[in-house]
Amino acid sequence: MDKIFTSFFILLLYSSLGFGQDSAKYISRQGHVSFFSYTSVENIEAENNQVLSIFDTSNGEVAINMLMRAFIFKKALMQEHFNESYIESDIYPKATFEGNILDFNPEIHEEATKIIKGALTVHGITKELEIKTKIERRDDSTPIFSGTFEVLVSDFKIKIPPVVAGNIAKTIEVEFRFEYQPYEN
Repeated sequence: MDKIFTSFFILLLYSSLGFGQDSAKYISRQGHVSFFSYTSVENIEAENNQVLSIFDTSNGEVAINMLMRAFIFKKALMQEHFNESYIESDIYPKATFEGNILDFNPEIHEEATKIIKGALTVHGITKELEIKTKIERRDDSTPIFSGTFEVLVSDFKIKIPPVVAGNIAKTIEVEFRFEYQPYEN
């Protein structure tokens, strides 16, 4: 009886630590991405709550896909200019990120801050980035990723008309949060 109990306890311990488990994929169907840009005339900010992300616990890969038209602004005119003049959403409808968590260990489940290194594609231009990311776990051990990073408008060849160039910041602050759920194939 003691051997059965001991075997069960060891199996339970290993499975709770992540040992002996098959790799798992997690998905966030309603991830949150927002951006903010300070300007002398008016701050520019928008939110997108329809961002898709997949996280693979076997190798630390992270993939993100978002539709640019899903960004919501406080002012409709600002949203129209963003989609038609700057991002050109009809030509470049989505932004993507594909990367890996550096120093990833699938067996560690406590809260940590990690660097995710990967390629961000916006406006048809791909740029390598390293993004500092806070990784937390809910009580059910599903992961939550969050963080903030900055991008230069010029890195993605977003054309800003000279008339308003002085009113638009050259750096955009991007904030993100992904609450993952187990992905069922």
